[in-house]
Amino acid sequence: MRQLFDELAFILQRLSLSSVVDLVLVTVIFFAGLIFLRNTRAMVLLRGILLLFVLISLLTAILDLPAFSWLVRNSLPAILVAIPVIFAPEIRRVLERLGRASAILATTREHPQETDVISAITLAAIRLSELRFGALIVLQRLDSLEEFVETGVPMKAEVSTQLLLQIFFPNTPLHDGAAIISGSHILGASCVMPLSSSGVLSESAERHMGLRHRAALGTSEVSDAVALVVSEETGAISVAFGGRMIHRLGRERLEGVLRAFYKPIQPQNGLEKFFTRFLPFLLPEHRDTTEV
Repeated sequence: MRQLFDELAFILQRLSLSSVVDLVLVTVIFFAGLIFLRNTRAMVLLRGILLLFVLISLLTAILDLPAFSWLVRNSLPAILVAIPVIFAPEIRRVLERLGRASAILATTREHPQETDVISAITLAAIRLSELRFGALIVLQRLDSLEEFVETGVPMKAEVSTQLLLQIFFPNTPLHDGAAIISGSHILGASCVMPLSSSGVLSESAERHMGLRHRAALGTSEVSDAVALVVSEETGAISVAFGGRMIHRLGRERLEGVLRAFYKPIQPQNGLEKFFTRFLPFLLPEHRDTTEV
């Protein structure tokens, strides 16, 4: 025990400010990487790679295997080349988020949001749920969704419960696709949204969920938008935000979740902007709304 304390004291004596900064940066990078990979298929592959690495290290350390050690050493370059191919979707998602980092330093724009917009959306979702009409409503926040609006029919109409019900009425020209809302206006309807490739839905209990749920989750993965889904089969209401999906929402809970995620209160400092944009699920308000 005394030897352990001596070694710790020796390490602390050699510890400098630059060493602390170095350790903190490495920790942050590893932590951010695990956060981005959490609940994805890449995490399963990463666990397998780490387990294989540990087993190979133990095997070569215990036994004298020159041929096997030579094979492992010469295979390392090929493995390093294969990693970007294996984790291509996750790497692309991280780079897309980092590409929007410049907006953090810019002044956050205000949404001309009326106080009754969320109430109108909530009422429309409840009514659609009762009628078993499928719907996908995307609420734009900081990231622009103009590229997806262009895939549908531009509207620029005031948000109202009646209009949302009309858009998602079965067999109408606009019911298939997403309605994108910014502030108090519907920018477009019948918009094509990106599908999720993270595998979160396929690994959950809700494996039967279809394209609307995959599109909602995919939209929340590539942007900071809030996506509301009404299931055509069950009438269940779900909300996707920050790459996570909250299921089985009633009227009061749905309105609370929307007000927590889609509120016009803007971050006041750079750190809060960073967490709001890239790691929203670490914010206290997000953890409160995702509790079962």
